[in-house]
Amino acid sequence: MVNPVILWIKIFFEIIRRIFSLEFLFYFLFAVILVAVMYRRMHHAKKQLYGLDARASGTIWGDVLKATALGFFGGIVGSILMVIAGVTLNNIGINYLWLLAIILFLVNPRYLCFSYAGGLLSLSYLLTGFPKVEVPQLMGLVAILHLVESILILFSGHLGALPVYAGLGQGRVVGGFNLQRFWPIPLVIMWIIPGAFLDRSAQGLIAMPDWWPLINSTFAHNPHAVYTMLPVVAALGYGDLAVTDTPAGKSRWSAERLAVYSVVLLVLAVVASHWEWVAWLAALFGPLGHEYLILKGQQKELRGEPLYCRPEQGVMILDVQPGSPAARMGLMTGDIIFQLDGEPVNSKWELNRQLAFRSFYVTVDYIREGKMERTQGRVPLGSGLGIIPVPEPGDTSQVHFNSKGLLARLWSRLRKGRHGGS
Repeated sequence: MVNPVILWIKIFFEIIRRIFSLEFLFYFLFAVILVAVMYRRMHHAKKQLYGLDARASGTIWGDVLKATALGFFGGIVGSILMVIAGVTLNNIGINYLWLLAIILFLVNPRYLCFSYAGGLLSLSYLLTGFPKVEVPQLMGLVAILHLVESILILFSGHLGALPVYAGLGQGRVVGGFNLQRFWPIPLVIMWIIPGAFLDRSAQGLIAMPDWWPLINSTFAHNPHAVYTMLPVVAALGYGDLAVTDTPAGKSRWSAERLAVYSVVLLVLAVVASHWEWVAWLAALFGPLGHEYLILKGQQKELRGEPLYCRPEQGVMILDVQPGSPAARMGLMTGDIIFQLDGEPVNSKWELNRQLAFRSFYVTVDYIREGKMERTQGRVPLGSGLGIIPVPEPGDTSQVHFNSKGLLARLWSRLRKGRHGGS
């Protein structure tokens, strides 16, 4: 009998060997480049919105390296879970999964998620028999990917948060932070080789315990089939909007709930591989549970008390540019500036006007967490403090909670055209 500790050490090192093979790393580089493009767009958006130097908040490649390092960590954790669960790429309709996910993305960007595409594919199979997929395997894949995502969100979902003016409806505009992170993920997933190819794949086989796999497969009943590990490239993304909470608080809130969702879905997938009727629960819970999380998060922001809105007196700081005079003076997000060299300020226009006529050295009185504070520092003539204030009357929103995809926008235009023509 194989010592279980030795067994899983062998599996761990086999996963590492597959992930760090030169051939696989060459393909993985394409995912890193894709992620770099997304971070470049984020840096460009910050410069375009506020005229700030994106390099002051960190280099693009610095973000990419952090995301890649975390992606390797998440990929190793996810690969171990994939192997333990026995999730395989056989019979999960991976091509249909991607095609449906892209179609849903064109309807609404937030539907670019395997929870929706996987749930719809599973329901289609259960109702019509097409396409042929193993529902427990497919939903197990979805569950583990989301569990990895929840870990990555917890560690880094708040990093690089973009300050924005968010529209809450009825003309109300408040400050908030757009949370967007992307991670390239190297994954090792099981692949079952038919018995006819056994001789060519028998080297280096590892004897698995009797209870394995957790998620049964129809292939598992073939005594001549062989499981092997196949490295694949994936990318995970996270998008959210923090209005009633700090970026760190919102990402933690999202990560905790996504982890619970993932564990429940994984349990349903395991049970469904033993009792077929549970596959209906897994197929329904995948998309509906995920949609509940999204709607619950939006409800939290829309109905809660915004953190970053105009105070009765003073100017609240939404964000501070790294390396700016405000940063050197220790000013932070949420601080309320109410005096500049003893003169009251109650709008960002007053603040900018007073800075234009102040001496090289200024004194700033502000409120932090209900306490009055004072700081001093140098502000070069003609420059500002380097802050982004919360929106004030007349400011327009930059983001909204719901955005339509390409197909939805085309449909809206067609409907407007029909009504306009009639």
